[in-house]
Amino acid sequence: MAGQWKLKHLSLKVVEPVPSDIEIARSQKPKQISDLAKEIGILFSELEQYGNTKAKVSLEILERLKGAPDGKYVLVAGMTPTPLGEGKSTTTIGLCQAIGSQLNKNSFACVRQPSQGPTFGVKGGAAGGGFSQVIPMEEFNLHLTGDIHAVTAANNLLAAQIDARMFHEATQSDADLYKRLVPTVKGKRHFSNIQMSRLRNLEIDKTDPAQLTTEEISKFVRLEIDPETITWQRVIDTNDRFLRKITIGQSPTEKGHSRDCQFDISVGSELMAILALATGYRDMRERIGNIVVASDRKGNPVTAEDLGVSGAMMVLMKDAIRPNLMQTMEGTPVFVHAGPFANIAHGNSSILADRIALKLVGKDGFVVTEAGFGADIGMEKFFNIKCRYSGLVPNAVVLVASIRALKMHGGGPSVTPGATLNPIYTHENLTMVEKGFSNLAKQIDNARKFGIPVVVCINAFTTDTKKELELVQRMCRESGAFDAVVSNHWALGGQGAADLARVVQLACQEQSHFRFLYELDLSLEKKIEVIAREIYGADGIELSPLAKQNLKRYEAQVSTSVRNYVCVRFHD
Repeated sequence: MAGQWKLKHLSLKVVEPVPSDIEIARSQKPKQISDLAKEIGILFSELEQYGNTKAKVSLEILERLKGAPDGKYVLVAGMTPTPLGEGKSTTTIGLCQAIGSQLNKNSFACVRQPSQGPTFGVKGGAAGGGFSQVIPMEEFNLHLTGDIHAVTAANNLLAAQIDARMFHEATQSDADLYKRLVPTVKGKRHFSNIQMSRLRNLEIDKTDPAQLTTEEISKFVRLEIDPETITWQRVIDTNDRFLRKITIGQSPTEKGHSRDCQFDISVGSELMAILALATGYRDMRERIGNIVVASDRKGNPVTAEDLGVSGAMMVLMKDAIRPNLMQTMEGTPVFVHAGPFANIAHGNSSILADRIALKLVGKDGFVVTEAGFGADIGMEKFFNIKCRYSGLVPNAVVLVASIRALKMHGGGPSVTPGATLNPIYTHENLTMVEKGFSNLAKQIDNARKFGIPVVVCINAFTTDTKKELELVQRMCRESGAFDAVVSNHWALGGQGAADLARVVQLACQEQSHFRFLYELDLSLEKKIEVIAREIYGADGIELSPLAKQNLKRYEAQVSTSVRNYVCVRFHD
């Protein structure tokens, strides 16, 4: 059972004005990752170091700690942000630093690994900011331990197999295909395990390749993929607009078998979502096999298992499933694991990282994780998707807001990263703040629908006035928030989030009435309608004929065991 850690906190040298993020990150010398692991109860045999500042943690730790109680589980979400972001990652890290250094409690942050697309784009990295960061920043924001590269490799292996299979089926006879799929090795032919699985799905109860009839051979070797239904794309972890639509198969060796397709970003791959939702090796292997990449010409689903590539994909992903251990500016532990986007997938870090962290902090400790985008997207999916799969029950939500964002929602002019802010954002304007509060009020209401106490963190900026901050605090409390706290963790680190940490601790002592938004037995259309009404305030939904057709196909293709959740993003 985990007790109070003997954690060596790193002292901060806070300066004003606050230097750049990279200057601050490089000014702090991190602990050896092996020392941090020892401080928080990870055995040497459960750690695989990648240099001195990052390491992977074995899933075997869950078996060792299975009898240990879980700590408190806190989600950081946000109001609908401006293009500049309102500081969810910074708040996640600052809150954990405060719980550790100011409250002297075990604390663990669980965050997503950033994509190199945004990192090298306008948005930048995701290590936090100011004196509330994950360090070393460069290691965090770039390759880390190669998990995104593993996702890229496995994704593109499947994409290559789709086109190769269609090519070979179009250019070879059944007999020739059978010879290639089940070759003679040392005078004998054997079905592989994955081929035996396909035979069972086809209801062919035979194990000897020589016993299949001509008709059975044809069923076995031909997937008959309909190219118009292919949903699986190639990926790359770079913003490259010229790969958004491409034509493949133009080489003479492809004999005219070309088609239009595209590259997506790596973290948008279904494999990244699978990595984040997997509960173990066996679960991830099953999920990979169940990936539907297209339909055949009869409308039946074609899966990665049908293509015979799911085992190889699992091999490529075998190390990525283990969470990555790093640390904050103040030496508290951080798990960095998985990075699905919230506007494409569910936008949360991994279940496995959360489970391990909850065991390590013990019953009096805190695990703080973050949901991407606004609360209407990331938080909704955290509750309805991630918590359903994990079985974990959160204790509190921290909803991040800023005066700047409230003014924008109150009618302020557009803001552009890198451009000078309009003076309206740097001068007091109570009317605009009050008008824009409607967005934050709705997000507070959204969080309360799940039966969880909501603490609003007002991420302080130097241009905020006392009257603006007090107005927001009052309106938050009147709107049902447990409390609203002004926090200055960007400028002061954990010390600046001490009040926030104390309020979060009190909120976690409240009785949880956690509930899901929709029941699993509802149709996909009904689930979408529930989300639209409850989270986005819609009167209802109206589906186009194509949308209805797609939903009907999805429900017909996917088994009941996985047809449980919807991942929705609504556009203005």
